[in-house]
Amino acid sequence: MSELVLDGVTVSRGAGPVISDVSLTVRGGEVLALVGPNGAGKTSLIESISGVVGHSAGSLSLDGERIDRLSRVSRARKGIVHIEQGRAVFPSLTVRENLSLTARTPAELEAALAPFPELEKRIDSATALLSGGEQQMVVLARAFAAKPKILLIDEMSLGLAPVVFMRLVPIVQSIAESGVGVLLVEQFTQLALGIAREAVVVAGGRVSFQGTAEDLHADPQLLHRAYLGG
Repeated sequence: MSELVLDGVTVSRGAGPVISDVSLTVRGGEVLALVGPNGAGKTSLIESISGVVGHSAGSLSLDGERIDRLSRVSRARKGIVHIEQGRAVFPSLTVRENLSLTARTPAELEAALAPFPELEKRIDSATALLSGGEQQMVVLARAFAAKPKILLIDEMSLGLAPVVFMRLVPIVQSIAESGVGVLLVEQFTQLALGIAREAVVVAGGRVSFQGTAEDLHADPQLLHRAYLGG
């Protein structure tokens, strides 16, 4: 299975680094939860992986191949798919048309829809008419249809009610179980830890904890200290 490796990655914006010296590994078939307080640099780190922003130090490799100098498009073609904040759908297009951007055949479209019976009922509706949760389902389905090796998910829950987000959590887990490596940045920390194998906490722009998600999930005090940068 695929493996994404970050070694000593630093991302700078403006006057200096927003996140420094991060090393982590995202393995196919697993979820790695990247959590921490707001402003800790999580989004900057995930954007540096997909190529939205550059990094100022360190290296990024996919399956042993350096991807540092590749464009965002080239990284996507290598299998790095980035779900950014904000449910990036094309509102004037139908659900079918949105999914057809990555699903090239009817069979691929059917496979992308399989986890989302809600979408099957609205396949020919304009995406603008869908609820926020349904739009996020479209984003997930479209990303899965792109056949990612590594899926980067940035704050999937943003603007969603917890009950809606909880409907999506098992789907992320099933995507990982299909062999995809998932790096999940999420504000609902306990839910993210509940489906992750490994966890990285960043606070103040640096890694304050790296280990099993089970350890963090079971010990609120350990999580609290990590969020404080201890």
